[in-house]
Amino acid sequence: MPWEQPADKAPLPIKSWCTDLDEGAMRQARNLQQHPVLVGHVALMPDCHLGYGMPIGGVVAADHAIIPNAVGVDIGCGMMALQTDLASDALSRDDLRRLLTQVKERVPLGFSRHKKEQSWDGFSRQRPRFIKDGAWKTARESLGSLGGGNHFIEVQKGDDGSLWLMIHTGSRNLGKTIAEYHHKKALAWCRKHGVPLPDDDLAFFPTETPEGMAYIEDMNLALAYAMENRRRIMTALAHSLESLCPFSQKRLVNIHHNYASLEAHDGKQVWVHRKGATSAARGEAGIIPGSMGTPSYIVEGLGNPESFRSCSHGAGRAMGRNQASRILDPEHCTAAMGDVVFDRWHTIRHGKLKGRPDLGEAPQAYKAIEAVMAAQADLTRPVVRLFPLGVVKG
Repeated sequence: MPWEQPADKAPLPIKSWCTDLDEGAMRQARNLQQHPVLVGHVALMPDCHLGYGMPIGGVVAADHAIIPNAVGVDIGCGMMALQTDLASDALSRDDLRRLLTQVKERVPLGFSRHKKEQSWDGFSRQRPRFIKDGAWKTARESLGSLGGGNHFIEVQKGDDGSLWLMIHTGSRNLGKTIAEYHHKKALAWCRKHGVPLPDDDLAFFPTETPEGMAYIEDMNLALAYAMENRRRIMTALAHSLESLCPFSQKRLVNIHHNYASLEAHDGKQVWVHRKGATSAARGEAGIIPGSMGTPSYIVEGLGNPESFRSCSHGAGRAMGRNQASRILDPEHCTAAMGDVVFDRWHTIRHGKLKGRPDLGEAPQAYKAIEAVMAAQADLTRPVVRLFPLGVVKG
């Protein structure tokens, strides 16, 4: 662990694996130190940076309570990776281009969704009453879509000699709708009961209340949706690869990094909130992606209790999206991609930066993945190093 801030005037200490924590994330971590329902300590992963209410790359444990914004807006956002039995150099650059073209025809990107509602057993669950017909229709049409921002589809070359497929996405607008609704309800609950908060963005419910139980039920719906969303995209990606080069599946990993779960820590049951963090129980498989031009890792957890058995969910941002688009040079960003097959940089369509290249996902906008991995050597063990061959962004 790079550093620790003992509990001085604050009830909880901070234990951080992040050596370059920005001022905003540190302010949010200090708010967490003062939170009335958190126990143990505040854990910050090496990719930690400013989030909404709670820093991304933060892990906390709540005693009989749930904090919607400590889960995040994209509930269930996570990673999926598939190891094929193909050699890592099985695809030519022309093959890669054909593969990525087929995938873009099968998987809606950005704000796009399928033209008809998708069927899924999860839709037969109790539909949250606050989700209107239009939003529910959008959720049904969006299942199996990538989204935008930092979500991606990648073809990877593993140092184990295998060709790998990788996906990063979550619960799309369904998770966002659930998160925003329940945060407002949590804030109303705290105000009604006179609960002092270090920040209104950290409003919570006791888990035994009807409101708390309702959030947990809806969160679990979004988690299942996110898991199925990644599975469907991977199916489309695998079918596209199969049409070019038949293969068999060797290994599959599908994990969340925005969620809360009831776990045993320090001899008691607590609700562990991982916001931009991955579970890293001893022997547990994980995925830690770099940027679109740098390596990613398949890892194995070491079960370190100091991090609530967690590790980073990626490289973490070094700068905001708008900042990257303002200060980075497109030619340098393209050069940083090396031989990776990708669609170059989209053009920003709205706002003050309209018309400029969107460089928010360029390699230079992220922390160095090797430094992040070195900082968490006591949390997780690298198993396979993956190098990007082709990338699809929303």
